[in-house]
Amino acid sequence: MGRYILKRFSLMIVTLLVIITATFFLMHSLPGTPLKNEEKLSPELRAQILEQYGLDKPAYVQYFKFLGHLVQGDLGKSLNYDGREVTDMLMQGFGPSLLIGSQALLFGVLIGLILGVLAALKRNTWLDSFATGASIMGVSIPSFVLAALLAYFVGVKLGWLPATGYDTYSATIMPSFALSFAVIAQISRYVRTEMVEVLEQDYMRTAKAKGINRFAILVRHALRNALIPAITVMGPLAVNIITGSLVVEGIFAIPGMGKMFVESILNNDYTVIMGTTIFYSVLIVVTLFIVDLLYGIIDPRIRITGAKE
Repeated sequence: MGRYILKRFSLMIVTLLVIITATFFLMHSLPGTPLKNEEKLSPELRAQILEQYGLDKPAYVQYFKFLGHLVQGDLGKSLNYDGREVTDMLMQGFGPSLLIGSQALLFGVLIGLILGVLAALKRNTWLDSFATGASIMGVSIPSFVLAALLAYFVGVKLGWLPATGYDTYSATIMPSFALSFAVIAQISRYVRTEMVEVLEQDYMRTAKAKGINRFAILVRHALRNALIPAITVMGPLAVNIITGSLVVEGIFAIPGMGKMFVESILNNDYTVIMGTTIFYSVLIVVTLFIVDLLYGIIDPRIRITGAKE
């Protein structure tokens, strides 16, 4: 198991380094510079500012300098936000993103679990068809499309919830639900499929023959076994929510990391681009690393295969 963890951890570090390197050089290939009102600056002042921030050096020199600061935990200062520390900006924007993402996962798991169980218990009925249709729609419709529809119809036309902003808790419900729709679809589909298979197993018939309470059979035996594949897909689903929130936050004007990331690209704010990219990459890679470990715990054959490699 130790060798398996070490191998996955090494792959995680290499992946992060590749992401950082690719982002850095792609970022420097963007047209323009991060200087505000660059057209109004004199050539002398422009050269002075570029030298001050080290932007006059070749890209590879800036890259190794950036890696040196990164190892020390220094992401630098924003070039467009009055010299604010990038780390402080990330911590400020992470709060709204964390709230919306956590709610989306919670909504998705609870609603998906209920739909999946009911669909399995009521096979070949309208309820089963409804759950199947919801799963297909959840996989087919992107989160940003659903977010735009919710903002327009629920927020603007009906006025039930705030269409934009982050002033009240009610303003977080629609963006969270928009992100949770894909989770609902995936969880309900996996739970429904596994529940149908588990309910037909011999040990389930034995439990019924022994007179065990129906609720206890469903919770202790059927649902417990049906949750295993659902748990294994939670990592990729969490990753989709993290990356999908970039556009959804912009639609609902949520002051989270998604808005910060988009604005940094539009302004060529190099330090903020790198900071948000690294932050998202670490979240995604660490999530997948945890999922890999859970795979090894749930299925020992994965550990054996990894050891032979």
